[in-house]
Amino acid sequence: MSVHKQDIKRITTHQLQEMKNRGEKIAMLTAYDYSMAQLIDGAGIDVVLVGDSASNVMAGHETTLPITLDQMIYHAASVVRAVKRALVVVDLPFGSYQGSSSEALRSSIRIMKEAGAHAVKLEGGHEIKESVQRILSAGIPVMGHLGLTPQSIYKFGTYSVRAKEEAEAQTLLEDAKLLEECGCFGIVLEKIPAVLAGKVSSSLHIPLIGIGAGPDVDGQVLVMQDMLGITQEFKPRFLRRYADLSSIITGAVGKYVSDVKSKSFPNADEKY
Repeated sequence: MSVHKQDIKRITTHQLQEMKNRGEKIAMLTAYDYSMAQLIDGAGIDVVLVGDSASNVMAGHETTLPITLDQMIYHAASVVRAVKRALVVVDLPFGSYQGSSSEALRSSIRIMKEAGAHAVKLEGGHEIKESVQRILSAGIPVMGHLGLTPQSIYKFGTYSVRAKEEAEAQTLLEDAKLLEECGCFGIVLEKIPAVLAGKVSSSLHIPLIGIGAGPDVDGQVLVMQDMLGITQEFKPRFLRRYADLSSIITGAVGKYVSDVKSKSFPNADEKY
């Protein structure tokens, strides 16, 4: 007789809302491949973001702009196959939704159908209102992204903190309310003053996830390679490194090279 494992209860957008309502913080990390997604899902992460940051940490590009929709779908499908509990949100990459709302919908449908994702995320406020509404009309959950929007890096010209001026702060608050009214289930706030992030979070009913937005939001997100210490050159103030995998991996590979060169690997117990 086969023994069925107890079904793992999946995180849904509804559960994220309930977490905000009861004051439970939401933990979110990026992942781009099967093996790492399996590890962070098993460790209890609530939301896995298949970020267009894959353009930087996986492909070595300077910005998030070069990654394509096909490449995002490849990464997302790999992650979805691994995840048993977390909600999987996938970034719509630059150029896959800015042209028109119908293009945004087509891109989102491809991500949901071909990758098996649970939701999509796109950057911007009032300028993407029509696209957000069009995607939501197809029953696809949408997460917003305000503050520092890396796909607009050439417009801003810098990765410095956004919304320090009163006018930009007011626009950000209005955009956040607009995204909520449209039906977004949550919003990522990136690199904005902590006081503003707290104000936005308390003004909205939906969960707000911060990255460099202080503690007064409903959850936090980091790029996995950054918080694990795999990447070393990226050192913003908001980043806490929870491990130094760069040293561990380099040391392990160095030992392997040494053992192969000295003929101590494989030994008598490691052959057939």
